[in-house]
Formats: sequence, structure tokens, C-alpha cells
Amino acid sequence: MPIGIFGFQALWSPFFIIALLFLTVVYFLITVKWRKDFKESKPLTKKQATYFVMGVILLYATKGSPLDLMGHIMFTYHMVQMALLFMIVVPLLMKGIPPWLWRAIINVPVVKPIFNLFTKPLIAVVLFNGIFSFYHIPLIFDTIKLSETMHGLYTFMLFVLAIFMWWPIINELGGKYELSGLKKVGYIFADGALLLPACALIIFASEPMYVTYSDASAWLQAMQLCVPVSTLEGLNLSGPELFSNMPVLEDQQLGGIVMKIIQEVVYGVVLARIFVEWYRKEGQKVDEIDSATIMQNNNPRVVK
Repeated sequence: MPIGIFGFQALWSPFFIIALLFLTVVYFLITVKWRKDFKESKPLTKKQATYFVMGVILLYATKGSPLDLMGHIMFTYHMVQMALLFMIVVPLLMKGIPPWLWRAIINVPVVKPIFNLFTKPLIAVVLFNGIFSFYHIPLIFDTIKLSETMHGLYTFMLFVLAIFMWWPIINELGGKYELSGLKKVGYIFADGALLLPACALIIFASEPMYVTYSDASAWLQAMQLCVPVSTLEGLNLSGPELFSNMPVLEDQQLGGIVMKIIQEVVYGVVLARIFVEWYRKEGQKVDEIDSATIMQNNNPRVVK
């Protein structure tokens, strides 16, 4: 059965488009027109603007396009959403915000102590992965999926925790906020290892874990998070099997696999960039040492 039966609003989330357009306009006003109101501000670079716009587009594709609707129909698409949102959208948006603006945000009195605490590497990596794993405990997951308010609040909380989790790796402020190359590598491996138990539990489960994807009545109730009730009442739906030939258990297992694969691919790219940056820094150090040696040889001290 085609998902077009759910209507334009459920498929394309027009109000979400408006919200993201407003966010993008505010971003460019702050980073371009109002930039001089901030101390030590610098012109917005094309790379920063590109990162931010890409992040906004992918955010819409994740939470506003038909992918969001499919995430309520099938567990596999839900996990694709989670992976895209927290593994790709968050770092893209973070890279798009200039360092001087990050510094202004962090230095807000209310924000600073919270940010300093939750961006500590050990706290950041354990908290995000712990809350993410907690979310996918069947009882917790089904309860949140049946409440629009709880679902929105929990997703927002995970989004903020993902910012904290990514901060030690990609921030450009330096100082106490920066990890060395070797520590970044260890941090990424720890991050991947902490998410493994939750994914393994989902992948190797012998039966469907989530009522909101296996029970028709609970599934219909969960669909109300993205489809107007009036639309659902006019449809005769028996469950997710109408939209996929994949059994619920296989859908669940595939979701866990997809989540882990996307995470590993993203972390592989990040690791590659870390090694490239490390190689360049080491090369610069060697060049500086060679230059200092040459200068010393050209200007020997006079021994009396």
C-alpha cells in the first residue's frame, strides 16, 4: 500500500519546513548582519555556511520528509533516522557554527557550568550512549512512542546530549575543550563500544521487542505522532505489514544492523580526518625543527 494515503501534511511536514527556514534566516542574520555585535567575531566562511545548510537540509530529510513517516511504520527506518540525526546532522550543524559564536553561547552564565560539566569526555560519551540505550529498552521505547510530548522531549534531549558527545572531537575552540589526536581515537573507539550492547540486543533478539511495531492497535496509536487523527480514522489499517513484506523480527534486526553500520562508517571518516590532521601537525613540527637547525648552523655562536 502506498504511503501517499496519509496525506501531504504527514509526508512533508510543512510547519517543520517553516521552522527550519526561520532557523536558517536567524543563523545568517547573526553570523553576517549582526556579527559586529559580538566580540572577536570573524566573517562567516563558505565552508561554515555550507556545513550549516547541509545540516538543515539533512535535518528536514530526517524529521520532515517521508522518512519520518516510514520511521513510524518500520523499525529499520526509525534507526536510520536515529543514525542520521545524531551521527551526521548534529556534527554538521556544529561545524557550521563559527567558533566565536560558540564562545558567545558557552560564556552565557547559565550555559557555561552546564556545558563545562557535560562536555567532559567521560561524562559526554557515557551519558549519550547510556540515554540512547535506555531509550531502546522495550518498555521505555513503547511508552515514549505513544506520547507526542514525551517523544518530542526525549528526542530533543538526545539531540543536546549528542552535541555534548561530539564536542570533544570536533570543537575548534582549543584549550581545555580540545583532545589530542590519540585521545580522540580512544574516545571514538569507546563511543562505538558503548553503543554495541544496545545494537546487539536488537540484532540478536529471537522475537519482536517493540509493541508499537508488532501490535496493530499500539502501532496505530503511535502513528498519531506524525499522521493527523482525522486522517487515520478515515483509513482501514491493520498494521505495518500493509507497507512492507518484511517480517517484524527481520525489520527489527535490520534496524540494529543499519544503525551500527552507519555509526561505523561515520566514525571511520572521522578517524581518517584525525589521522590526516595528526600527520600534518607532525609534518609541521619536523619542518620547524629543520628550520631551527638550519638557522642555528648558519648563525653559530662565537666561542671565546
